[in-house]
Amino acid sequence: MANIYDIRRYGKWVFLTIAAAVVVIFLYVSNNMVRDLASSERERMQIWADATKEIVKQLDNEADNPDIPGADIDFLLRIIEGNTTIPVLLTDDAGNILNYRNFTLPEPVDSLNPMELSETNRAFLADRLEDLSHTSNKIDIVIAEGLQQHLYYEDSTLLKRLSLFPYIQLLVMIVFLLVVYFAVLNTKKAEQNKVWVGLSKETAHQLGTPISSLMAWMELLPEMGIDRETVAEMDKDVRRLSTIASRFSKIGSRPQLEAGDAGETVRRATSYMATRISPRIQFNTTFTDRPLPAMVSAPLFEWVMENLIKNAVDAMEGHGTLSVETLRDGNNAVIEVSDTGKGIARKNQKTVFNPGFTTKKRGWGLGLTLAKRIIEQYHHGRIFVKTSTPGVGTTFCIEIPLLRPPKDLPAPK
Repeated sequence: MANIYDIRRYGKWVFLTIAAAVVVIFLYVSNNMVRDLASSERERMQIWADATKEIVKQLDNEADNPDIPGADIDFLLRIIEGNTTIPVLLTDDAGNILNYRNFTLPEPVDSLNPMELSETNRAFLADRLEDLSHTSNKIDIVIAEGLQQHLYYEDSTLLKRLSLFPYIQLLVMIVFLLVVYFAVLNTKKAEQNKVWVGLSKETAHQLGTPISSLMAWMELLPEMGIDRETVAEMDKDVRRLSTIASRFSKIGSRPQLEAGDAGETVRRATSYMATRISPRIQFNTTFTDRPLPAMVSAPLFEWVMENLIKNAVDAMEGHGTLSVETLRDGNNAVIEVSDTGKGIARKNQKTVFNPGFTTKKRGWGLGLTLAKRIIEQYHHGRIFVKTSTPGVGTTFCIEIPLLRPPKDLPAPK
């Protein structure tokens, strides 16, 4: 089952790589379109500049030789007036603005005398000229030897919008994917919760009938001459089964939390497990002298502790040192379970709580998943791998919030 998460991890990186490649291709194509449009606009501006040059020459020729026909000035003017989208500034060598087109000026302009500008409009055009002088959008027009004019132009509105469009579309795609991702994630969690509830309730229900029958038989066994000590030991196991069924029932629905000493709950769980592990394992416990008042479901919290201890024993393969420690850390009760087992690889430290993840040949991969659900969803705490080194050991850490202010605790049972 562990391979499922390896495949998922690699699949995620493959998906991200493909998505990044698609984005790069998309931006590359879009940038080429922008570059082609920018080149087309420069060609248009070059034609505009040539038309301006021809008009000036034609006017000079007509002044010197009025009898010689020249080029069609109306045609040249139509070329100049045909530019209705690209903002243009025409200046002389001294930087004086000779003409302008397609700028939205801050103040109205007299349509009969467009070059009679207010101070505000002149300042606006001067600022635009200053900005354009630092770009490559400039064409020099050689009118005659020693006489030049300079054409400055901005990108058209269409080009500006097209330049922004790929990034806007990319942003929309990212937002859409995030919305879909979180919607699917929440739906998946809701389905998982329904599966957990259904599985737990059905398990508790199926166990209930045979356990009730066994309890009835336990009352009859002494009358049938069975040794009472044997019956007592069997009764312990039957009651243990009843406790397990009760735990499944509590997982199937939100359990009722009660104020109690989390440290005492840990003591009971470790005391129970201490007599059921191999004597070759050294079992060390360190409990804080201060109470750990918290809202807990004792049966489920004991289950978590037993699960962690069992996993630690399995990781040590029958020999080593197992340690359980309780302490206070600010407003949290902290429980740490450490072993000297085979450890957990770094790549698996975040996936050990996933359903189905297991390194055991006969494991179901549900123990740590249930533990995470019990601690985080029911007790509003967190459980995580604090440290783990392959070949050295692992430490699991549980943190649950302490009661504030402390409440009176029931007497230990």
